[in-house]
Amino acid sequence: MTAVVSPATPAPPRATVRDWGALAVLMLPVLLVSIDGTVLGFALPSIAATLGPTAAQQLWIIDVYPLVLAGLLVSMGSLGDRFGRRRLLLLGATGFAAMSVVAAYSPTAVALIAARAGLGFFGAMLMPSTLSLLRNIFADPQQRRLAIAVWASFFAAGAALGPIVGGFLLEHFWWGSVFLMAVPVLILLLVLAPIFVPESRDPNPGRIDPVSIALSLLALTPIVYAVKSLAKGGDVLSVVLPLAVGVVATALFIRRQLHRPDPMLDVRLFTNRRFSGAVAVNLLSVFSLVGFMFFVSQHLQLVVGMSPMDAGWALVPGLITMMVAGLYVVRAVRWIAPSTVVVWGMLASAAAYAVVAAFASPESTLAVLIAFAMLGVGIGAAETLSNDMIVSSVPAEKAGAASAVSETAYELGSVLGTAVLGSILAGAYAANLVLPAGVTGAQADTAAETLAGAHHTAAQLPADTAAALIDSAGHAFDAGVTVTSAIGVGLMLVAAWIAHRTLREPSSSAERTAAQ
Repeated sequence: MTAVVSPATPAPPRATVRDWGALAVLMLPVLLVSIDGTVLGFALPSIAATLGPTAAQQLWIIDVYPLVLAGLLVSMGSLGDRFGRRRLLLLGATGFAAMSVVAAYSPTAVALIAARAGLGFFGAMLMPSTLSLLRNIFADPQQRRLAIAVWASFFAAGAALGPIVGGFLLEHFWWGSVFLMAVPVLILLLVLAPIFVPESRDPNPGRIDPVSIALSLLALTPIVYAVKSLAKGGDVLSVVLPLAVGVVATALFIRRQLHRPDPMLDVRLFTNRRFSGAVAVNLLSVFSLVGFMFFVSQHLQLVVGMSPMDAGWALVPGLITMMVAGLYVVRAVRWIAPSTVVVWGMLASAAAYAVVAAFASPESTLAVLIAFAMLGVGIGAAETLSNDMIVSSVPAEKAGAASAVSETAYELGSVLGTAVLGSILAGAYAANLVLPAGVTGAQADTAAETLAGAHHTAAQLPADTAAALIDSAGHAFDAGVTVTSAIGVGLMLVAAWIAHRTLREPSSSAERTAAQ
């Protein structure tokens, strides 16, 4: 009997020049979103001085954007699979540009929070589209990993560019200019995307499911609100009630997806150990990066006394290490297992937080910047590989849904980074602040809310009293940084353990079966 020889599996097509051009175009919204995040952190002292937000409003100005965005990412990723990812990208770019103008001219803190929510709505159309389009454009696994490394590196590039451009704008214009700089970037995207970026969609999309969309929002928003309330020492009702709503909505969402023939999100993906582990590492990596950026920008400006632009330049070396690490791991994983790289990346991030916990003080600028470079190496490596593991684990036609999971983890990590570490930092700051004599009750309340509030109050006081208040506020803030850094160490060690347990390649057929 003649043996039947199966034909060799054809090699996936290599990317063309136009495909690499599409990668360059798709980096525009990635660059924009990452710039937006770091610019806002640096603009916060100016916003606080102009609009006078409370501590809670200050956190919501930062949090509401990723909160709305994270709640809608799965829905938008599913819509992109159905109606076209490029079409959704262009619609999101148009809306994001319009809302950037609204945010720039917001007259109150409440108006700015509302505008940031609008930016989150349209931003949810941008990010899943970029990653899912890359998944479909780059079929070759090695080229796809490189494209995703570039994608992740542009987040770091935007974070590096944001403080510099933002610092220049804040020193020469008002705080609203940091939002207006999004407009020319998006106009360029609207012109170039139809030329270079091919349209893609799921050839057999499921039906639009409004109930699933509503449940996905109800699952995330109340849970994050509960975390914020718990971190700020809120009453039991403000923690338990929204947490219960979020947990119930999550359970209903999962149940609905399991029983639908065409789920909005295939939750069975999470039964794959490597997929779930990569999502968890992605979330914790961003949690650590955003939480670090939240306090380091304020430390450099309000404790050390740097200008916004000088603080931005000071962070550039660390952000460059993040970009370099993200690109280098594409070559490194040819010889080293990806799981090993991720584990060591998380350990480097833990060491970075340990350095800050040990040396946080107004005189510790060099130690903080070295720690940020260490963090950049760890996060750059982990983000590239975890995103590649997420999007490469599903068929190309389902790339939007998988990309949405990756982006949801990213944005949830961003929310929790500021909500948890920011709230704990604010509580520790208030507990350690010693007010000098001569401060009125109203002034004391303002100074105890935020570090920026203390500087605002100091401007109303006699020179000696003002100097005493600023000195006390700086030490109180760094006492809070020590507490949050200790928490950061613990979380990064947890992330390393998760990576070690879940991301390893199965070594036997039994393990491979169990991992599915």
